[in-house]
Amino acid sequence: MSFRGRCLVHRAQLLRLHGDWPEALEEALRAAERFAQTMNPGAIGKAWYLRGEVHRLRGQFAEAEEAYREASRSGLEPQPGWALLRLAQGNEEAAAAAIRRATSETSDRALRASLLPAYVEIMLAVGDHEEARRACRELADISAEYGTDMLRALAAHVRGAAELAAGDASAALASLREARLVWQELEAPYESARTRVLVGLACRALGDDDAFVLELDAARRVFDQLGARPDVVMVDSLTGTGHDAVHGLTQRELEVLRLVATGKSNKGIAAELVISEHTVARHVQNIFTKLEVPSRAAAGAFAFEHDLV
Repeated sequence: MSFRGRCLVHRAQLLRLHGDWPEALEEALRAAERFAQTMNPGAIGKAWYLRGEVHRLRGQFAEAEEAYREASRSGLEPQPGWALLRLAQGNEEAAAAAIRRATSETSDRALRASLLPAYVEIMLAVGDHEEARRACRELADISAEYGTDMLRALAAHVRGAAELAAGDASAALASLREARLVWQELEAPYESARTRVLVGLACRALGDDDAFVLELDAARRVFDQLGARPDVVMVDSLTGTGHDAVHGLTQRELEVLRLVATGKSNKGIAAELVISEHTVARHVQNIFTKLEVPSRAAAGAFAFEHDLV
């Protein structure tokens, strides 16, 4: 029974990688049920963590959080998924604190390899580029030591992301194309599409706007097919298309704008969206800039006039 449960978890992991997310959820649930019969909490935690990962990628944040909590109750720390969930929710401070703490407590190199890609992503999001580059170097060293295709793709992807953030689009493009080639060989559509978004951004930085459009269009199609709603919203925000990118606003900015229009304070918005007041203030300032309005009242009026509430 326990062996069968492990097989289900492994199959669920492959299904997640290959883009069959609904079946991955079902397999992970079956694995959790089988492990429950054998009283194996560690394995149950892995099954619930995998469910959390799929829910997070689909934008089902409440379901993801509950799955991660179930993993934690079984004794498995739900990282880096929990930190990435907080990042997706717009709570960069909580995401950075969580991933920094988890990484500082982990010395095993294989386990660190599972944390470092998220660490780089979150450090870039909060503007700590030096720390992101340090983590990239460490992941490259681990990849060279273990030599797996998965680690090689991850190392190339985060290296490209860091190079792009540093303004070296040419170097980023070489790293990202290396990553995408490996993702294609591994038949990993989601990871390949995420890399294509960065490829597109690198092409735009080099003045090739047509390539930018083509890469993001291809990536969006994959995200849409997979049901990766947050990534669809992200692409629409970058290209200025789709309902969720109305007037250049991101999905989170639209959420904040709607709450501003109802008269909520930054403190009230922070409580409702489970993010910090500092993050809310940043979103509000971005909204003012994008909508070219001077005040909360003007932003609220804009929202009502354009049917955004």
